[in-house]
Amino acid sequence: MKQRTKEAERHIDAVLRALDVLDCFLYQPRLSIKELIDQTGLTRSRVMRIMGTLEYRGYLIQDPVSRSYLLGNRAAGLGKSFERVNNAEVLVRPVLKYLVEETGESATFYVADGVERVALVREEGTHAIRLSIFEGQRTPIHAGASGKVLLAFGDPDRLRTIISKNLLKPITSQTITNPDKLEAEINEVRTRGYAISRGENIRDSHAIAAPVFNYEKKLVGAIGIAG
Repeated sequence: MKQRTKEAERHIDAVLRALDVLDCFLYQPRLSIKELIDQTGLTRSRVMRIMGTLEYRGYLIQDPVSRSYLLGNRAAGLGKSFERVNNAEVLVRPVLKYLVEETGESATFYVADGVERVALVREEGTHAIRLSIFEGQRTPIHAGASGKVLLAFGDPDRLRTIISKNLLKPITSQTITNPDKLEAEINEVRTRGYAISRGENIRDSHAIAAPVFNYEKKLVGAIGIAG
């Protein structure tokens, strides 16, 4: 994994807790105070102070009817700033569109983030029945074709971390949860050059994925189709 700078080891607790709150919105676009308390484990008074601060700065907004919170314009601005300096979308999207035209299936570009994979760029398939995946969606990296590609060609510490922390949780009946079996599968993917999956992340879904490398032959992400 990428080596941390010395500055990254100097933490401000209040900032970390505020980021914990923002991280909750990676998985759900709309959250109540109670849901945020349950997900972060923070006290109600602390969550309220954090929410008030983030709302004041425009990173969150509150729905006046449901009283739940959503990401605000400042958060959207950060996302757009990220897109401007990250050209993966510009380079990958035409390839995804080509795959959709050729197969009719939805195509996605994934990147690794810790023990999760993130759907960074997505093009919907043309079939009436297709998998529902949105850009920014996070799923456990050990399940699915793209996740196995990221484990096979990315940082080897990632797979060791997942196994050592006992994170091989079942998502479907087909999810690989045995460490030895997963390691064997990853080695096979590395030898074959691509990965396939059958119902490992979503029941009755099939996927195939391959690695994307940069000019230095370092893994950038995984690109695949699923249906």
